[in-house]
Amino acid sequence: MCWSPDADLIAGGVIAALGIGTLAGVRRRTDLPLAALPLLLGTHQMVESVVWRGQEGTVSPSVASAARVIWAVIALPLLPLLVPVAVLLASSSAAGKVRRRLVFLTGVGAATSITLAVALAREPVKAHVHGHTIAYTVGIAAAPLVVAGYLVATLGALLVAEDRTIRTLGVVCTVGSVVCFLVWRLAFASTWCALAAVASLILLRWAWGSRPMTRPSGLDRTRLQN
Repeated sequence: MCWSPDADLIAGGVIAALGIGTLAGVRRRTDLPLAALPLLLGTHQMVESVVWRGQEGTVSPSVASAARVIWAVIALPLLPLLVPVAVLLASSSAAGKVRRRLVFLTGVGAATSITLAVALAREPVKAHVHGHTIAYTVGIAAAPLVVAGYLVATLGALLVAEDRTIRTLGVVCTVGSVVCFLVWRLAFASTWCALAAVASLILLRWAWGSRPMTRPSGLDRTRLQN
């Protein structure tokens, strides 16, 4: 989320471009879900620019309603499941302890995702301008518990990842989330798009890092030795 429709559109375009570059650097199929996150975040920003336009009355109510639903689906049920699953797939060679933690966090993300999906199915997504940001309203039962599950699944998966760069991303996202929340509460301005851009740059570096494409099979190792 950014502080205006134009900022959302521009930031979304830049982040989506970083996402394309991140996907271009992928060497393993199991890294694709994690590498796709910047493209998803960029799309999310651009969708919110349409939500802004809906609040201004410059797009039709049906288009604005569709944009609100798409925004909510990405932000709520999709991300808490996608992030731990993506980190788990990218950590295919991780030690047993790391994988067990990621499997547990994936379970937390799945439970959170189902809860949020049910909430979205039951009630319409509402939005209104609140300072220099868009405030969304979704009826969620036991909201504090759901928010806790969301944060544990997404930030937790990044923080316990096998790869050091992904763990760094987890630290940046954890600190950045606190800062963005405080700015939103104190100034009613959204800086989440800046955090999304920083996270995308870290994932771009990760995707283009020196990592093996696949582990050689036993036959390939024999040939290499010969």
